[in-house]
Amino acid sequence: MDKNSAYRTNIIGGSEAGVAVSIDMSTHEVHRTNSLFWDTAGNTLLGATSLPLYGAFVSEDKCRLFGDVAGKKMLEIGCGSGQSLQYHGERNAGELWGMDLAENQIEQTQKHLAASGLSAKLICSPMEEECGIPQDYFDFVYSIYAIGWTTDLEGTFKRIASYLKKDGVFIFSWSHPIHKCVVAENDRLAFKKCYFDESWYSVVLEESTLTLSDRKLSTYINELAKAGFVIEQMIEESDPDLLQSRDKNSDFAEKAKMLPVTFVFKARKR
Repeated sequence: MDKNSAYRTNIIGGSEAGVAVSIDMSTHEVHRTNSLFWDTAGNTLLGATSLPLYGAFVSEDKCRLFGDVAGKKMLEIGCGSGQSLQYHGERNAGELWGMDLAENQIEQTQKHLAASGLSAKLICSPMEEECGIPQDYFDFVYSIYAIGWTTDLEGTFKRIASYLKKDGVFIFSWSHPIHKCVVAENDRLAFKKCYFDESWYSVVLEESTLTLSDRKLSTYINELAKAGFVIEQMIEESDPDLLQSRDKNSDFAEKAKMLPVTFVFKARKR
């Protein structure tokens, strides 16, 4: 294990908290830990990132990656509390599907969509596993700040490719790996983690534990290519208008002016 792993910045959705402890990754244990986290305190501790936001300071309102989704079949990986599904439902998507690791998230999505007069086919399952989702079926598969929770990026991208029609589109966002390496200290930015370290670690937030791995951008790009995707667009710049709307004294906003904090990929199935 990397001896410096305990000093990584533990940034998730813009928050910096807890001390990371490197672990020997067990798929079953990661799923158990993370599903428990989201079934209990996840939304309270981390909140939810949902469309039109892709993450901190990047928005669909500016990027326009989806275009017109009227009549399209949409699958969300990591549907959270259902706000992104609602976003597409209100834009007349033809079918809404969602999957999530945590039963509580599925229940919240059902309630949220029902309150909005919408419905979706929802599946509780790890994104890495076979769960009955139809193949060669969807126009769009997307994931808003959830793809980074997978224990098997290669397998997940291959499954997502299998769900899409030919020329179907996959859009996903996550914390930028450079952002995960750097913290603001005494009015300066300091590296606290090796960019190349992709080892697994656990973090305790209050009394809840989550487990993650920070992957390099090249890892995402190479696995997309192996799964048969062609990258059409990558976004890592923060939107100046969104930065301007943030508290001017925010260290996070100042950091986002100097380095990327969120990335978004748009890729098409060959």
